[in-house]
Amino acid sequence: MNSLELLHSCLRSIFRNRMRSLLTSLGIIIGVGSVIVMVAIGEGAQRAIEERITAMGTNLIQIMPRRMTMRPGQQNTGFSRSNRLTRQDAVKLKAEASFAQAVSGITQRSFTVSGEVGSWSVTVMGVEPDYPVIRNWETAEGIFFDETDLRERNRVAVLGATTATQLFGGADPINRQVRIGTNHFTVIGLLEKKGAGGNGNDQDDIIMVPLDTALTRLLNTRNINSIAMSVVSKNYMDVAQKEADLILREAHKLSDSATADFEIMNMADIIDMASETSRSLTTLLAAIAGVSLLVGGIGIMNIMLVSVTERTREIGIRMAVGARKRDILFQFLSESIILSLLGGIIGIGLAALVCRILGVMKIPTAINPLIVAVAALFAALVGVIFGYYPARKAARLYPIDALRYE
Repeated sequence: MNSLELLHSCLRSIFRNRMRSLLTSLGIIIGVGSVIVMVAIGEGAQRAIEERITAMGTNLIQIMPRRMTMRPGQQNTGFSRSNRLTRQDAVKLKAEASFAQAVSGITQRSFTVSGEVGSWSVTVMGVEPDYPVIRNWETAEGIFFDETDLRERNRVAVLGATTATQLFGGADPINRQVRIGTNHFTVIGLLEKKGAGGNGNDQDDIIMVPLDTALTRLLNTRNINSIAMSVVSKNYMDVAQKEADLILREAHKLSDSATADFEIMNMADIIDMASETSRSLTTLLAAIAGVSLLVGGIGIMNIMLVSVTERTREIGIRMAVGARKRDILFQFLSESIILSLLGGIIGIGLAALVCRILGVMKIPTAINPLIVAVAALFAALVGVIFGYYPARKAARLYPIDALRYE
């Protein structure tokens, strides 16, 4: 029997009992579809997390004061000082860090800000001119303040899109005044829209002013909340982090063995950790969905055994007219594989449809072509594994006994 005759015979047998064939393939359909959808949801979530973190700056290093913890029963001796970062730490880091592309001290506090339309409670950030470079942030209108504004402590401000809408309605805010505390600031720029951040907060609900202006005119302090540093390349993140640690230890007069009063966060490590967690969850979901493929394989074996029993007389007639054992084996094995492949193809189509629906519902998905190929191959493999025993049983029938079967 040549390949075309074998394929024709298998398809005729499958489509002779369409409903039974469909129900037999249902486990494969559900299994393949579930694996693809689960992996697509996992990879979509992973990409969304990475995009949100990347929006903060891919080569970003953040330095913050270390949180002070006190053991139970420990008493304050009165000689300890609170951990803090100062404006001079940012200046020293900017001057001495050889792998830094941009450095900015950061301070922030919530203020009630008044505009032409009304008042609005908003986070006011004091930053340096390098901050937009660190955070990959552009101005949609106007300009960002420069070193002159920083040095002269000018009262200029750059607004986020949400803040501009709340303070000025739909009017153009450029060159208009806002009042922060008791100080009036001139709006010189409008930031491009960023949307929700990694923590779900609106990144556009913000006002940025020169760092020195915020420290002297709004907060009356030398301490800053954190320092952000952008590294020239992702390849230098680890060495840049070690260099920043050494520079700040020198500034704070700390020995190499002393516990640092600051913490350094490497954004690349955060991205890798989030990605690894997402990949582990995706693998777990895919493994759970893959159980459906095994169930589907058992269903195929069951139906093929029934088919062998029903077609025993047909097998005997074919053997009597010259069919070899391997012809019978290949026929039943081919039927099992075709059933699995058809189920896999239908499952892939349903998975694509489900992912499209989820996309409309704003649930991120990302179909991986490699996973689709692996799922289809696994479906065929299930057909081979679970179809071999029924096919072997059919091939080992004795022609005389098969012809006697009623």
